[in-house]
Amino acid sequence: MLTTRNDDRPTNRTQSGNMTHHILVVEDEEPLAFGIRDALIHSGYEVDVVHDGDAALDTVKDGRFDLVVLDLMLPGKSGLDVLRELRGLQHDVRVVVLTALAEEADRVRGFELGADDYIPKPFSPRELVARVNAQFRRREMDTAPPPTLNLPEGIVVDLARLEVHRDGETIPLTPREGDILEYLVRNRNRVVTREDLLLDVWHYRNANVETRTVDIHIVGLRRKVEPDPSKPSLIQTVRGKGYRWYT
Repeated sequence: MLTTRNDDRPTNRTQSGNMTHHILVVEDEEPLAFGIRDALIHSGYEVDVVHDGDAALDTVKDGRFDLVVLDLMLPGKSGLDVLRELRGLQHDVRVVVLTALAEEADRVRGFELGADDYIPKPFSPRELVARVNAQFRRREMDTAPPPTLNLPEGIVVDLARLEVHRDGETIPLTPREGDILEYLVRNRNRVVTREDLLLDVWHYRNANVETRTVDIHIVGLRRKVEPDPSKPSLIQTVRGKGYRWYT
């Protein structure tokens, strides 16, 4: 398996927001695969490339990817097999299908199996990037946190006013705490790493730094929003990986 990666992640930001999105390109034609990769990197995405269906499944299952650009005609498992298995595992990563199969029945089959978009070959890099951008705009609308979070034991968080209301008191949130909380809620379907937070909330240019700022802020935020900060149930720690919002 040949896997390539854009290692310049700290400087990348997508056009749809300040968050660095992770994309997996699954395409067995190497020149096309790397052309797609370069177009997406140029647009601010972090991109990995694999060239067969088995590698695609193994790579996507670790949960790092926000979107898959998936060719249907692959060695080993076909793109439709990959899509079927991902959806069978209840994996909600967005999938943009690429294929030379232009028949209506093929497109319908792809959508029935859970494809989010379908681009017949040949296509232009500009069209591909536009469709990927559109997927992330839809994702942001789908996952945007509500302005008010109603948490267990009557705790209410007003994200617009940066206030926590609990036990008859109003506790202010710092802007950074508000950003962290909104980020965790927006990404509630995956584990958020410390690197993610440093890059996408703190906007560090490089996350390869020794700092405890993330952990310190998480502790402070838990004191304000957790029913029992000594036993956090809302901002859960995933050992060795990062944090996950409880829903």
